[in-house]
Amino acid sequence: MTNERIKRRLAVVMATDIVGYSRLMEFDDTGTLGTVKRLQTSILVPNIATRGGRIVKLMGDGALVVFDSAVEAVACAISVQEQIASDQKEAAPDERIILRIGINLADVVIDGDDLFGDGVNVAVRLETAARPGGVCIADAVYRQLGAKRRSAFLDGGEISLKNIVRPVQVWHWLDVPLAGPSALSQPARSSIAVLPFENLSGSPDEDYFADGITEDIVGGLARFRSLSVTSANSSFSFRGKRANRKEIGRKLGVSYLLEGSVRRSGERIRITAQLIEAASGIHLWSEHYDRNLTDVFALQDEVTRMIVATLVGQIESADTRQALRKPTTSLAAYEFFLRGVVHMRSYGPEDNRQACAMFEAALERDPNFALAHAHLALAKISLHGYANAPSDVLDEALALTRKAVSLDEAESGCQRLLALIHVNRREFELAERHYRRAYQLNPNDANALVQMGGLLARRGKLEEAMEWIDEGFRLNPFPPPWYSAALGNALFILGRYEEAAAALKELPNPGPLTCARLVACYAQAGALVATEEAKARLLKVCPDFSTDDFIKRGLLLERPEQLDLFRQGLLKAGLPE
Repeated sequence: MTNERIKRRLAVVMATDIVGYSRLMEFDDTGTLGTVKRLQTSILVPNIATRGGRIVKLMGDGALVVFDSAVEAVACAISVQEQIASDQKEAAPDERIILRIGINLADVVIDGDDLFGDGVNVAVRLETAARPGGVCIADAVYRQLGAKRRSAFLDGGEISLKNIVRPVQVWHWLDVPLAGPSALSQPARSSIAVLPFENLSGSPDEDYFADGITEDIVGGLARFRSLSVTSANSSFSFRGKRANRKEIGRKLGVSYLLEGSVRRSGERIRITAQLIEAASGIHLWSEHYDRNLTDVFALQDEVTRMIVATLVGQIESADTRQALRKPTTSLAAYEFFLRGVVHMRSYGPEDNRQACAMFEAALERDPNFALAHAHLALAKISLHGYANAPSDVLDEALALTRKAVSLDEAESGCQRLLALIHVNRREFELAERHYRRAYQLNPNDANALVQMGGLLARRGKLEEAMEWIDEGFRLNPFPPPWYSAALGNALFILGRYEEAAAALKELPNPGPLTCARLVACYAQAGALVATEEAKARLLKVCPDFSTDDFIKRGLLLERPEQLDLFRQGLLKAGLPE
């Protein structure tokens, strides 16, 4: 009897889900349930009926619906999203009901009134891939649409779906109504689209180079897992189209746009790039690169790496400025994380405490936020002056960074910060292993390059150390101040004392360790006046300074001869042993 009720047929399956449903229920369960039921009765059910659909399941936070026609299913989804957006526009931003909708066309198993099979699973996964307020459809659905309806969808490329073996080609509805902040209650990555670089050389034969630069930048940015990068297919769909940047950003669902051009003249080539905030059209950064066109592929690789590394730093700076403009009480996990990063860069004791609080707040909202775990580890040891952190704090920091790596093994930033914790624990071999792993994951991360160089200098590999540090500075022409600490330490070990002092003076809010290093630099360089001035500053911030204590606790160096260099410099300056 049961076998007679089980059938197979080709069907269009639509899955819907409410964004942030658990948070909405926690905030106001009675009000949320009332609103959801009203929207189901007044919008969802009538639209499904009008388009010939059948509701298979109707849950509190979503629905599973089957249609005979892909065209009708897509029309129903778009109508539902537009009507709900209109209904909710007067609601408080944090209380708005926002749907995601996924649609798949596939063979399904029908058992009575229920649906089963991979086709259903893919529809559900497509729903999770949709943007808040958006519709995500499989390629099989897209191919059923007419030309007019197809033009409303943007190529999302092939994506991997959870528990689905093969990647799925997807398309996103372009005209997503603006979603409220409730859609962003989960931690979000910064998003960027790289628009096709324009060939200004006058010859269509040069298009390949401009396109190659564009695709390489997309690939390079994709290595930074803190960024969400629109696929090259989506970006290239705007080639030659008249659309303002705000509209492009809205249609692609991104915060930032990168655009640029390539111009060749004889054996010289100029590549320009500029970063734009999509919503406002404000130019955040621009740069041009002039090179000889000798080895075209080496040139393409060099310029791409410089653009990618610089671009990430500019996006991080823009994100932190935006986060600081928002009231603390409304910050989501990612924004708390950004505030923590800002405090970490300020180098003061109170800033370090604030950084800990911000990272902990981020983790309260998302316990699986890998980078927040890793940065919390760094913030905790910074409270104790890094090298002076007690063993229990270093143990806690190690546990936090290991958890970060376990949560996201492919995040180069987590590997890099795990390496940094090993440095502070004086576990230099392990530190080098994780720095190299971070570099393998993302060769464009200038931070990893500079920190690796600093470690190699500590290990006595001085020539290699300077290569890593120089490459980091080259890739990031707007370096954070801590780059100067790694450079100054390496230069001191090389015996380039005046250059080392110049680098260390770049550090803001110098503490006792930096002041002591400056004294050693000037003393070894024979600069008597500068030595006395630096010594006076050191004794002012640390009246009970001891050379032995500094050598034992303040220096993270592996080789005895390096420790002796600092000892000699401090004793030359007349500091107590």
